[in-house]
Amino acid sequence: MDKVKEKLTNLKLEAESWQEKYEELKEQMKQLEQDNIQKENEIKSLTVKNQQLDQEVEKLEDQIKETKELAEESTTLKSHNENFNKKNQMLEEELEETDRKLKETSDRLKEIELNSETLERKTAALQEERDEWEKKYEEVAAKYEDAKKELEEFANSLENL
Repeated sequence: MDKVKEKLTNLKLEAESWQEKYEELKEQMKQLEQDNIQKENEIKSLTVKNQQLDQEVEKLEDQIKETKELAEESTTLKSHNENFNKKNQMLEEELEETDRKLKETSDRLKEIELNSETLERKTAALQEERDEWEKKYEEVAAKYEDAKKELEEFANSLENL
């Protein structure tokens, strides 16, 4: 009888331990999901910024084209030509700066995508581990129920004696 009680106590402790582990893993999974959502939002934000930079690059390229055309047309007016050249140089510098920012943004986006993939793999691994823990928990719970029934049957048979 004492062994059964001890075994039952051990099973209860083990079930509580599994339940705690399950809750910890569940919390970790929630945190990873929140991190993943945050990373996805960052990716979306960077994608929008990237699109804006692309549009700005196109605008700047168009402006550079227009500036070059105007500079060629106004060769007779030196002062106008110098002004257009200065404007053209500024736009090229802005374009270079924009290209640099675009490259940095693209690099960050690639890094975030890699991090996102890593997080997705981690999430999948944690989900598998959680599934294993749930399966083990169900097995322990079933064993607990079996032991409980067995104990009740034993108690009933003792009462009948």
